[in-house]
Order: sequence, then C-alpha cells, then structure tokens
Amino acid sequence: MSLIYLIAGESSGDVLGARLLAALRRARPGIEAVGIGGDRMAEAGLTSLFPMRELALMGLLEVLPKLRALSRRLDQTVADITARRPSVVVTIDSPGFCLRIAERIRPLGIPIVHYVAPQVWGWRPGRVKHIAKLADRLLCLLPFEPAFFRAAGLDARFVGHPVLESGADQGDAARFRARHGIAPEERVVLVMPGSRRTEVSRMLPVFGEALRLAAERVPGLRPVVPLAGPVEQAVAAAASGWSPAPILIRDIGEKHDAFAAAAAGLIKSGTSSLEVALAGVPLLVGYRVNPVTAAIVRRLVRVKYASIVNLLADAPVLPEFIQQDCTPPRLAEALVGLLTDPELAGAQIAAAAAVMDQLRPPGGGSPSEAAAAAVLELLAA
Repeated sequence: MSLIYLIAGESSGDVLGARLLAALRRARPGIEAVGIGGDRMAEAGLTSLFPMRELALMGLLEVLPKLRALSRRLDQTVADITARRPSVVVTIDSPGFCLRIAERIRPLGIPIVHYVAPQVWGWRPGRVKHIAKLADRLLCLLPFEPAFFRAAGLDARFVGHPVLESGADQGDAARFRARHGIAPEERVVLVMPGSRRTEVSRMLPVFGEALRLAAERVPGLRPVVPLAGPVEQAVAAAASGWSPAPILIRDIGEKHDAFAAAAAGLIKSGTSSLEVALAGVPLLVGYRVNPVTAAIVRRLVRVKYASIVNLLADAPVLPEFIQQDCTPPRLAEALVGLLTDPELAGAQIAAAAAVMDQLRPPGGGSPSEAAAAAVLELLAA
C-alpha cells in the first residue's frame, strides 16, 4: 500500500488537496493518505497532524508574531514525515511553509511534488533556481508556467486550473432568489473579501462602504457574502452592520446559486475572482495589504496585473483596484458602471470567458485527474 503525505496550509489548498486525494483513490483505491489539511481534506479521509488554520497567515508583519509557533509546527511536520517515510510528499501551495518542509526533508530521498507553482515569475524570478532544488515535480495551474520553471531544470507540468472543477458555473439563480425572497427588480452583488483574517479585516470595511455609496445611485442592491473556513465568524460580524443589509450564506451549493443570481461582484484578488469570472459575473478586483508589506512588494513585482484573468489576457479585462486605488468611492463608481451599462458588463463577461478556456488541462479530463496522474507517475518510477 502506498502512503502519500499531503500538506495544505490554507482554505484553497484544502479544497485542492481534497480533490486530489479523491482522484488518487479513484485511480488507485489502496492509497493511504496522511498529512496536514482542513475540513475538506478531512471529509476526503485525511487526519490532520494539527489544525490547518494555524498556517493560514499572510503578509510580512502578520507572520512575524507567529514565527515561534510556526517553527514548532515545522519541526513537528518534519519529524512526522521522517517517522512515516511516505512514498511521496505532496505540498500544496502555501510556499512559505511548504517549501521549508521540502528543504528539510530533501535529504530523506522521498519524492516531492509541489502543487501550485509559486508565482516567482511575477515578483521573485531569482527564486526559481532555489525551488528547482526542492521538488522533483511541480504541478502548474497556468499554461505559461511550465516553460518558465523548466528553464531552471524543474520537471513542471501544466495540469489545468482547479477552478474548472469548482461548480461555480452550475448555480441556479431562480432557486437562490426564491430562497431569500429577492424581488425581480433587486440586484444581487457578490462580496468576497478573502479567506484569511488579515484580508477580511482590510477588505470588508472598504467593500461595505463601496456598497453603501453604490446603493445611493442604484436602488435595490442585495449584497451576498459567502462565509467559509476560519474567517466565517469575523466576516459575519464585520458585515452585520452594513446598509444594505447583506445575505450571509455558508453552503457551497448556495454560493454557486448566488453566483448565478449575481449582477456584479466586489472580489478580492485571487482564486475567488476566477470562480466569479467562470460563472459569467462581471466583477471588480480589489486588494489591500499592510502598507509596509505593500511597499516591499511594490519594489519586487514584475507583472502588470494582479488578477490571473488579466495576466492571461495581457489586458485589463477585470478592473483592478489595488492598495491606494482600492477606495470606496472608486469601487462604487466602477460598480455602478457594471450595474447600469449592459454593454460594459457583457464585454467583460465575453473577454473573461475566452481566458477561462486557456485553463483547461491538455489531453482532456479534469485538473485533479491530471494532477493525480502526475503524482502517480512518481510512485511508478
């Protein structure tokens, strides 16, 4: 029986890990899996070494107070892998933690697969040589990434983007409106502030005020805020005083129904923007980080856009409002434009759909199946 060690450090990685584990077991039912994950990986049958939420941090200043605790968890994970000697270790995203694990276990000679290429092509290209020393195989979500990493001698595979398996484009608008008593003339606006506490604390006040300003010009707005993971309570508390009052939802299926019903979205830059674009919803991308973190990143970044849709299109398909540009008045103005100009909204939807086609894995099948095949190849080697 093959033992696979899976490590995820945040909510998006937990979803990837769960789908990967399911695909691995479909292909090889006798596989045993252990490691670190959240609720979704637990549902797929993985017992986590410790709560994954302890790793869900980002930003230089946000991580500093937690360094000692993270160091202990790093030591604990390395000791567990050393004791178990799995057939392969799959680290999923969260490069700050996962690549440190890879570096520590490299002398053990266990094959290492890293799932989700670190976006060093965007702001730290010099890091690619270091990454190439830490993994035997890199699973890439974007079609242009393998060539970049292969140039450094790393076995990199494009496996397709997992957003295509999310079901984000399968919702039922009529069901959502009926469930929440939304009148035909009311306009649903999605609000997705991120999956980390630091993101939520910065983005929700900005998004909430932008909605208030937009509602003064477009009557009948109904904000919808999906709740999930370790930030659920924080999001619910922060949005409770909004005007217009938000609809808070928890179920993934209901989230996709909300996508189908939505007229526009205020979305934090990241995977959530891809989900909403896949669902055919016009959206605005906003993002803020700690000012010190932003100043450092600004000096390092080497790409023109923050959103993947815009990077793949090499054009501003989705309006981006980053850092100092991410203000309530600017967001409100752009949101009103999407809600009142059908041609503007339609052009964005069409351009985003063309980009989403680039994210399909080569050779057909699903992204998780392609990723599982790439992992299983190492077991057979």
